[in-house]
Amino acid sequence: MSDIPGDLKFQRSHEWVRLEDGGRATVGISDHAQEQLGDLVYVELPAVGDRVAQGDACAVVESVKAASDIYAPISGTVVAINEALSDTPDTINSDAFGEGWLFVLEVEDASQLEGLLSPADYATLVDEESN
Repeated sequence: MSDIPGDLKFQRSHEWVRLEDGGRATVGISDHAQEQLGDLVYVELPAVGDRVAQGDACAVVESVKAASDIYAPISGTVVAINEALSDTPDTINSDAFGEGWLFVLEVEDASQLEGLLSPADYATLVDEESN
């Protein structure tokens, strides 16, 4: 598994969120999640303007193995999506924490981040799941 960036928070379901300047947050899936899914072949993202609530299914990634729902790590309104993924969903496989981001939210309640896993806690979760 690759190094886990220190500026992220995680859900137990393997989505990550990075708080950006201006009250926005970028969302993606972890490197561990993409490894478990295998080669990604399709991504269905929310539409710009959609409101998502923390914990709600809001996107889908499909691999040669299975389809998997993506859950919103925090509540907000979608202000950008990674349109490049429609042509190259495998970008998530090669750069899950960078160019493989899924969407950007205008954050409703930044305190929701406090309930998410730190990088260290997430690494422990991944270790436990791998054993």
